[in-house]
Amino acid sequence: MDTDHEELSVVLPSTTTSGLSIALHPLPILNISEHFTRLKLQKETALPFTLGALLGTQNGREVEIVNSFELVLDGEAIDHVFLVDRRDQYKQTFPSLEFIGWYTVAPIPTSRHIELHSQFTGYCSTPLLLLLQPNASLIGSATDGTSQSIPFKAYEQTIEIRDRTSRSVFVEAAYNVETGEAERIAVDWTAKGGGSGTSLESHLQTQRAAVKMLHDRILMLVQYVTSVIAAEAPTDHGILRSISALIASLPATENKTFREEFKTESEDVQLTAFLASLTKSTNILNDLVDKHNLLTASRDDRYGGAPGNRRTRMQMGGARLGDWDRMH
Repeated sequence: MDTDHEELSVVLPSTTTSGLSIALHPLPILNISEHFTRLKLQKETALPFTLGALLGTQNGREVEIVNSFELVLDGEAIDHVFLVDRRDQYKQTFPSLEFIGWYTVAPIPTSRHIELHSQFTGYCSTPLLLLLQPNASLIGSATDGTSQSIPFKAYEQTIEIRDRTSRSVFVEAAYNVETGEAERIAVDWTAKGGGSGTSLESHLQTQRAAVKMLHDRILMLVQYVTSVIAAEAPTDHGILRSISALIASLPATENKTFREEFKTESEDVQLTAFLASLTKSTNILNDLVDKHNLLTASRDDRYGGAPGNRRTRMQMGGARLGDWDRMH
């Protein structure tokens, strides 16, 4: 059985290496991981079939994988219409990126991957296969940037001749993870939870924790006083005097003078906000009048007209502007 497995394997032994030099960027890594995780949750399966295209650049034997997008199947075949449309859309935004391969999720490549791989040869003479192995054991460290530090493997297709017959197989290709400054910032921002690391949210979380602590302490004091009144707890006059002093130090919210001052301050704040809104509206209206006068003057210059009429209109426009300035 082991001999049959070795003969049917579509991956050449590790002693055979590819001459490709592959640079893998973080964006396709994040895209593939997100695609697999989303399908896993939607279909509630441990290993859903995941398929997508790889975009990048190739210069001789040097390949750079920069981006990726998802693909769909039409039965057992690739939906080529969808693939061409998506590729052209990316081409309009990123003219330098070309279709260089595809990705999927599986423990090891199989004959099905060979069949799928042959469908991509029309878009690239030597497409790559990037395989995500979610259950693979990692050998290297996460900081060395080598292919052992993340559960991805890259494969190149080649032809194996055995017993006077040829067949398509995969040969593993080594790669390095390369990042630019912008990519490092984006990955760090994503690792910290996106916008959750803003100073405003940190400030609000601190305020919430402080209010929660104050609420818990007040409940503790209320429970103690209630227990003392019900003779369920010993009376400690020192604690009771401290509670009484704390209550006495609080502002008298039901005092008539306090309510009047609070009402006055509240009205002052609302009036200030109203004046700010009114000033903003006045500035917008002033800009609108200036633009209207500018368009009117440009139209008169373009189509001509009697000098007296233009002079009259300019005087009327000046009068309107003068009235507007006096209003301010």
